[in-house]
Amino acid sequence: MEATLQQAVNIHTLLAKRPLIISGPCSAETEEQVMQTALQLAATGKVDILRAGIWKPRTRPGSFEGVGTKGLPWLQQAKKASGLPVAVEVATGKQVEDALHFGVDVLWIGARTTVNPFSVQDVADALKGVDVPVLIKNPINPDLELWIGAVERVAKSGIQNIGLIHRGFSSYGNTEYRNAPMWHLAIEMKRRNPDMLMINDPSHICGRRDILSAVAQKAIDLDFDGLIIESHIDPDNAWSDAKQQVTPERLGEMINSIIWRSEDIHSEELHANMEKMRSQINQLDDELMQLLGQRMKVADKIGLYKKENNITILQTNRWNAILDRAFVKGEQLGLSKEFITKYFDAVHMESINHQNKIMNK
Repeated sequence: MEATLQQAVNIHTLLAKRPLIISGPCSAETEEQVMQTALQLAATGKVDILRAGIWKPRTRPGSFEGVGTKGLPWLQQAKKASGLPVAVEVATGKQVEDALHFGVDVLWIGARTTVNPFSVQDVADALKGVDVPVLIKNPINPDLELWIGAVERVAKSGIQNIGLIHRGFSSYGNTEYRNAPMWHLAIEMKRRNPDMLMINDPSHICGRRDILSAVAQKAIDLDFDGLIIESHIDPDNAWSDAKQQVTPERLGEMINSIIWRSEDIHSEELHANMEKMRSQINQLDDELMQLLGQRMKVADKIGLYKKENNITILQTNRWNAILDRAFVKGEQLGLSKEFITKYFDAVHMESINHQNKIMNK
């Protein structure tokens, strides 16, 4: 009992480390594969926790769905041999029980589970009375409330150490990434939970290894607390998600190449310079708000004119002309087309809301 308590204390302490690096194969395939991956990852000196998929919920049946409970003793042995604590994804109460029975140190709830409150509750019920850290991935779809709801359910079960994993979101039309990062949602989740561990999952965001480093660096630049990256001794022949995994050696190189930045400004001179620039940003933001307010007053006048003359709110040709003009101007000012689209979409919807209130008063 005393050893188990000490182990729990140690894992909670480890999770406070910054940066926290979790790595391991997408799936535990064979005992040898798990052991060799664990030993090679430990040899890099860069990995804090070994991860491996035991149960693999797949989008369609027929894909490899994990070796199941028989893989848990492999993780036990790999933990002993490498000295690395282990983390496993769980999606049901039974999986929680099995994982804890075999000494798994950290549990995480996957995106396909987070999206379903019934499944999250089943896991939460199995966690009652247990002292184990639980990491919660964002849901597949971009719904912040589902993510928050999963955190609340696990917290109500009595779990004290809860962390977050940002793995991107499914998005129609997304081509660059396997899952669109939608950084703004992760940033908002971090803003609402400033004291909660937030790590990034470049593997599932990217879906391919050639852009892993860039996404990992961006996450660190955004002050994420660490990374969870899939690693396999033979990535090209992995039984699942082969394209997004890297060898332990390559993982070590990636971690070494990351520029680790600090949120804190220790130098008084640096702090003064930063505050001066922040004041400029505040002033510009105030001016932008004033201009937007003025724009909406003009939109109100247009809405009244449309009402008096029975003209529809939406004028498609006018909207296309606004966007085309904005794209040209934005490019001249160094603003991306993606930003211009999102910004003007938001402004347009606010204008429509203003005009709708006037026309239906």
